Amino acid sequence: MGKRIRAIAALATAMACLALVLGGCSSSNYQPALKDPTVASPAIGQAGTLRVGVDTANPPLAGMGSDKIIGIDVDIAAALADRLGLKLSIVDVGSDPEGALAEGKVDLVMGIDQSEGGDFWLSSAYLPTGVAAFATSPDAGVPTAGGSAKFAAQISSKSAWAVTNEFGESALTSTTNLTDAFADLTSGSDSYVAADAIIGYYAAHGQGVDVSIVAMLLAPSGYCIGVSNDNAELQAAVTQAVTDLTSGGVIDVIERKWLGTSLDLSAVPQTAGAPAATQAEDEGGDDDAAPATVGGNAVGASPNARN
Repeated sequence: MGKRIRAIAALATAMACLALVLGGCSSSNYQPALKDPTVASPAIGQAGTLRVGVDTANPPLAGMGSDKIIGIDVDIAAALADRLGLKLSIVDVGSDPEGALAEGKVDLVMGIDQSEGGDFWLSSAYLPTGVAAFATSPDAGVPTAGGSAKFAAQISSKSAWAVTNEFGESALTSTTNLTDAFADLTSGSDSYVAADAIIGYYAAHGQGVDVSIVAMLLAPSGYCIGVSNDNAELQAAVTQAVTDLTSGGVIDVIERKWLGTSLDLSAVPQTAGAPAATQAEDEGGDDDAAPATVGGNAVGASPNARN
């Protein structure tokens, strides 16, 4: 009973802290009530401000809503800046985080898949990811090749490639978006939806569909924070902040806001033929992608969601 009370108290504290941190984080220049800064120039390029680079073509990590940059990474960046006692400036660096760091446009970048990396230092993962099999029941079981399992997946996605690579073309139902994929799942037309873990939960939650991840079709990876290789001071500060935000439950609360659940893929079984994530990058199709925009602060799934 004592452990349960302490856990509830910790979660309540995390939620209260998050409410303070995120009170205005829909703004790309959110300015919280600051603590004493823990890092300064030259570790950051603008006194008192943490400049964070994101890719707004990668929702729900980051996207546009009401003419502002919003998303999971924006909320985590707000909590990170608050932890460091700094104001926050969000910068859209597109698909060139390495260039933005090298040119000094930002102090750090977020949403970097650890299986891809770049010519910069990476933190430990603050969010897990990977191509997953979603089912309406947590007891649906791990699909096996040669069985009768059918998967709905968005056409030309990494998830669709993972299905055909292990289970064959006949196991795949191609859909134009995740809305249709989850509709097939709930109707019973297909046994599973294959999707990126984060994007899949985001889409399902937006549709009000209760799903569970029952297997990984690729080895799990994770999203990390990138900092210039020679910026040891900021690396150390980010390392501690990620540990604090994770252990304090703040990132869990942010995940629940956007996805309806917090993610832990460490105990999820892999299918028998699941290749490593790096192998999938070399052999698979296009990277999975989410909706081009995310609306307001709501957790909605665009009908154009790609995974």
